[in-house]
Amino acid sequence: MRPRFITILSLVAAVAATGCSRTDTRVDPARLSAFAPLPDTLTSPANPVTAAKVALGRMLFYDTRLSQATDVSCNSCHNLATYGVDGRRVSVGFNGQEGTRNSPTVYNAAGHVAQFWDGRAASVEDQAKGPILNPAEMAMPNAATVLARLTALAAYRDAFRGAFPGERSPITYDNVARAIGAFERTLVTPSRWDAFLKGDRKALTPVEIAGFKTFDSLGCSVCHNGPYVGGEMFQRVGTAQAWPELTADSGRVAVTHRVADRNVFKVPSLRNIVVTGPYFHNGRTAQLDEAVRLMARHQLGRELTDRQAQAIITWLRSLTGPLPPASSAPPALPADD
Repeated sequence: MRPRFITILSLVAAVAATGCSRTDTRVDPARLSAFAPLPDTLTSPANPVTAAKVALGRMLFYDTRLSQATDVSCNSCHNLATYGVDGRRVSVGFNGQEGTRNSPTVYNAAGHVAQFWDGRAASVEDQAKGPILNPAEMAMPNAATVLARLTALAAYRDAFRGAFPGERSPITYDNVARAIGAFERTLVTPSRWDAFLKGDRKALTPVEIAGFKTFDSLGCSVCHNGPYVGGEMFQRVGTAQAWPELTADSGRVAVTHRVADRNVFKVPSLRNIVVTGPYFHNGRTAQLDEAVRLMARHQLGRELTDRQAQAIITWLRSLTGPLPPASSAPPALPADD
């Protein structure tokens, strides 16, 4: 899906009355048509998912040898045992350096319109190349150093040959990214919400259904929709009311250099949102209740009542799916030769 920008007029037009019964479990099918269940695997024609590629990518994702000081891995900032986040406002990388943005979860992210808050990477494969060479993150000096470390290990030489059969020299930086990307494309966390969308109306409680109705009737689903309940468009923060703390980060404009993209960020997915705080691009908000109220105020021009905020959060809990055991535990890594 191509990024699209929603104006305040379209948001206002989407707002309807919010008084819905807590016991009425009926939902207008038209309201659900904006959503879809998660796919089993987030496929890509450019990078087909194979078992050998996924196994290699899983090892690379957890291996700290992809960092200069051998103390940081992809999993350090995107901890798969804690829903793909590290729980920090911003992550810590090489020599204790702090990043400038909150590290979003990698679960379900491969299906998003783009990667990073500013969308500067088109895919998880493109994204995987960045942190390894970023001097504030994993800080490897160049791709050649990465490849030299991997080539020195017989287990990795075998794993790359198995993942990329037929290639004369399979240990390349592009293949590192393809393997990590293939692994991340398996990180899918379907929840009770998916069962509900597939027709099981008992998958959600009446209170959770009422929470969805509140979420939808306020206009939240204009941006947070689709299988990922977000992640499919870019939006300016502060559409209805100026967003605080914008001076330090102007968002997507740094990528596109278009004035219209100032203060524009990727709309985050709400999948697993109750367990992936802190929230927003700068991690400024620790509590979900505050995050929900800030969104309503600055994007919709609404001040939520306590009942509305709690109803939305109750429904958001239904978006938390179980962690896939095959990916959320570290694999056995190749021993040093």
